[in-house]
Amino acid sequence: MHTQTASLHLDPGRIVGPVSPLLFGGFAEHLGRCIYQGIYDPTSPQADERGLRKDVLAALKEIGYTVIRYPGGNFVSGYRWRDGIGPRAQRPRRRELAWRSIETNQFGLHEFMGFVQELNAEPMLAINLGTGSIQDAADLVEYCNAPTGSYFADLRARNGHPAPFGVKYWCLGNEMDGPWQIGHLEAQAYARIALEAAKLMKLQDPSIKLIACGSSSSLMPTFPEWDRVVMEHLYDQVDYLSLHYYAGNPSNNLADYLASTVLFENHLDTLAATLRYVKAKLRSKRDVYLSWDEWNVWYRNQETDGKWQEAPHLLEEVYNLEDALVVAQWLSVFLRRANWLKIACIAQIVNVLAPLLTTKETVLKQSTFYPLALFSRYARGNALELLVQSPRYPTPSFGEQPLLDASASHDPGSGEGAVFMVNRSPNQTLEVELFWQEEAPDQVYEIYQMSGSDPKTANTFENPYAVVARPIGSIPIVRGKARLYLPPLSLSVLLTRGT
Repeated sequence: MHTQTASLHLDPGRIVGPVSPLLFGGFAEHLGRCIYQGIYDPTSPQADERGLRKDVLAALKEIGYTVIRYPGGNFVSGYRWRDGIGPRAQRPRRRELAWRSIETNQFGLHEFMGFVQELNAEPMLAINLGTGSIQDAADLVEYCNAPTGSYFADLRARNGHPAPFGVKYWCLGNEMDGPWQIGHLEAQAYARIALEAAKLMKLQDPSIKLIACGSSSSLMPTFPEWDRVVMEHLYDQVDYLSLHYYAGNPSNNLADYLASTVLFENHLDTLAATLRYVKAKLRSKRDVYLSWDEWNVWYRNQETDGKWQEAPHLLEEVYNLEDALVVAQWLSVFLRRANWLKIACIAQIVNVLAPLLTTKETVLKQSTFYPLALFSRYARGNALELLVQSPRYPTPSFGEQPLLDASASHDPGSGEGAVFMVNRSPNQTLEVELFWQEEAPDQVYEIYQMSGSDPKTANTFENPYAVVARPIGSIPIVRGKARLYLPPLSLSVLLTRGT
């Protein structure tokens, strides 16, 4: 098999920006089997006394999610948050219109807060700006964050939680640019209601951080004009602008699919430029950052009609090796744009477009589980600007692209570093030489690698370990240099210690 050569030059002093811990977040929506039969299933033999799936919790903790967005998604634009509080027997069953399902409301706000506490993750709540009012939004902030002594705070206490939840991150609606959205608004109309909601919510709690609803995709005809208009209204009231995108390979073109980072980087760069423009136009002194709070591979399962069932099987993608490599490269883009991107939430975390699939008895870790867990565990400190020298390959849509995709982080406090590398070639090994341009680390103490000969290989309940990341040992660093061979279609994570 032919081997090509590439090189990586690393310098811990060349910093893109700090790696925000909130880059490794997830998204849980009342959609399909994400909540019911995923996170929460009292009838499962795996359920704990709260009805939470113990096996799912364990797998989610392995990934190490740092923030969880909830309860939607399209669901939130018709959601009445009061339905999900108080005694379960008194909670209403509703026809849920976004996904044409029956919502039992057996899992609501208190259950979600217990769930994220179990994960040691930050909660991120989305407010309903579809059918909801700005008063509903302010009341929810009071319910979550106010000390007892007022109506909604006292109601929270009567429902079993006297201490405030202290929810810091709040999304001002969901995909309001989309005609599919309940209560869809044009940019000017959305900006006006979001501004008034933001003002009222911050009167309840000035410490909260707000995420403005950006374009639901870079493919929307209103992108990025929507984002400019919205931010010209909201810039001084919000802390983040959201972006959403779902990648896929519907044309079965591996070369294009593995070069999707071109799309991701252009998307981020366009919105970063939009924020810079608005800041300059408004003569603002503050910075607003980006929150990629829906991202994932999604193109196979398009079933969105729940046919008025409870927990219907919707959007249950089966992920393979090529999907995992795209997810890994997406995470590398997050590091390469760490100066602008501060929050990211993969959509979603269980069953629905998720790295985990469940049956009543067990949970399956899909191929995408492994890059998520590796980045979340080892990307720490500062994201580094790399010099990558790589052979290139042709793509139909993006011209020539490098075979090697890479990112790196370094934590000056602990002296630990991580290098994340994807070999995009389907048939060529890459010999990569790594050069540390200042003081080299003492050792490469571990390498994890995921690879395969067939990009369509996927894990199944019958064969759950077909695509996994395995430790393969270490390599020496000699005079500031190390050499590693990357198999075709592979993710390699190289861990260093001692600078």
